[in-house]
Amino acid sequence: MTPDQLYPVLSKYAASQGLELNIDKDHVIGIIAGLLENETRYGYRSCPCRLASGTKEKDADIICPCTYRSDDIKEYGTCYCSLYVSADWNSITLKKADVPERRPEAMQF
Repeated sequence: MTPDQLYPVLSKYAASQGLELNIDKDHVIGIIAGLLENETRYGYRSCPCRLASGTKEKDADIICPCTYRSDDIKEYGTCYCSLYVSADWNSITLKKADVPERRPEAMQF
C-alpha cells in the first residue's frame, strides 16, 4: 500500500470519528509514509513522531490512532503529529500550539 492509497482510507476513518485529516496534504502524506514504514519495520503502524520499541505490547499506546489522540484534539485541536485534527483547527479558528508529549517518560524509548 502507498501513502496515496491509504490517504482516502484514513480520511474516511477520520470523518467517522468526527475529525478531519490535516489540511496540509503534504504533511499528511509524510506521516502516512512514516506509518507504513513502521508497519513494514515492526508489523504495526506506530506513530512516526515517536520512537517505538519494536514490541507491539510496549508500543500499544502509540499505535495510530494513539491513546493520546482524543485528549490532544480536545485540548489543542490536533493530535501530537497533526495527522488528525478538528474542523476548527483546519479552518484556522483555533490558535496553533505545539502539542506536548503525553506519553509517560518511562514509556519513551
